[in-house]
Amino acid sequence: MIAQSRPFGQRYAFVVVGVIFLCLLVAAGLRSAPSVMMLPLENSFGWRRDVISLAAGVGILLYGLTGPFAAALMERIGLRRTLIGSLVVMSGSTALSLLMTKPWHLFITWGVFSGIGSGAVASVLGATIVNRWFKTNRGLVMGLMSASSASGMLVFLPLIAALAQSGGWQPVAVAVAVATAAMIPLVWLLVPERPASIGMVRYGAEVDDVPPTSPASQGNFLAHTLNTLRRAAGTRVFWYLFATFFVCGFTTNGLVGTHLIAFCGDMGIGEVQAAGLLSMMGIFDLIGTTLSGWLTDRFDPRKLLGVYYAIRGLSLIYLPYSGFSATSLIIFAVLYGLDWIATVPPTLRLANEAFGDRSGPIVFGWIVAGHQVGAATAAAFGGTMRELQGNYELAFLIAGMTAIAAACISLLINTSRPALGTTAGLRSRSPPPWGRPVHCYKNFMVPRCG
Repeated sequence: MIAQSRPFGQRYAFVVVGVIFLCLLVAAGLRSAPSVMMLPLENSFGWRRDVISLAAGVGILLYGLTGPFAAALMERIGLRRTLIGSLVVMSGSTALSLLMTKPWHLFITWGVFSGIGSGAVASVLGATIVNRWFKTNRGLVMGLMSASSASGMLVFLPLIAALAQSGGWQPVAVAVAVATAAMIPLVWLLVPERPASIGMVRYGAEVDDVPPTSPASQGNFLAHTLNTLRRAAGTRVFWYLFATFFVCGFTTNGLVGTHLIAFCGDMGIGEVQAAGLLSMMGIFDLIGTTLSGWLTDRFDPRKLLGVYYAIRGLSLIYLPYSGFSATSLIIFAVLYGLDWIATVPPTLRLANEAFGDRSGPIVFGWIVAGHQVGAATAAAFGGTMRELQGNYELAFLIAGMTAIAAACISLLINTSRPALGTTAGLRSRSPPPWGRPVHCYKNFMVPRCG
């Protein structure tokens, strides 16, 4: 393959980050659209809220389960092909939803196909880009890309809420379909497969740097993905990370992302105003997640996770008793927004520390699957609780308590010993060049004992 030259030298990695950021932003807009469409669909078709919530939950679940397979597929057939195919599926499924007349049409379009398509344009994509294109500054870059979900709310929610309020759910589907289709030429033109494809090395690496090669690049990627899960599932650190990320999904896009607008509607707050609240949370999450990436490069990620989940839990417990005044909602938006996706950079760092750069993204994909299982559970749970009790109060209290439990679990995570022996083939880590003991905590480049 002949290397195609690009401008900016090693800094071209940030051009790639910019395009991927936009793709993640659009995918976040797609996944947040059902929260805005819930009331218009209920009014238009007469479908019950728990039915709509279940369809949203199916999309969230498949969004998570697709991730680890997508990470392996990126290694097998190429990142660019996988990403473009996913964008086509996302755009096509949302466009087809314009023809729906029955609940199962909603399940197929906004549940099955949009979930599978957006699953490849998720955190595992960010992890793959970070490992392929960066030797240094990984935590910061992952924080920036994780913040794209907040930016997706910031950019999309006020727009699609206004569209839904003025024209119903159809304009929302059109906007999402057009936005996802617009990403396809950008990916094709601006995202090379690897730095070596344009004659470069990873950002921050020496000229003789040889990036790790994933075993998924050869053989059956499905078998490799499942085998990686089997081996990772034999470790305690995997289940701790899986459990905490399950709670992360349960307490973010599953409950708050899907039901906060409807909760505000029950309290007499209009859709556009409620979407504005989510947008404010998006602004603060953009700040909080980027800061979290910077902190992850410097401090013990377990303690960071403990703080993040504790703040989140207290915020969710506070909301039902806040009175839903303008001041109380602003307080909630700031506290919760700073914490929304701040858990991603420290979780990725712990996964890479435990399982190595070669298999870390696939293992992280399975951990993200736990996030989406939690989110799907909360989406269905919130709708069911609303139908049974007539309000969301208990659902938010339970979510807050699970976040407090996740804060405690985070402090139990230990990557100081190898999660799997090298004979298992999942972990490949050379001895630390700085000569410190293996039990020292290290960030992606700098050793830190703890």
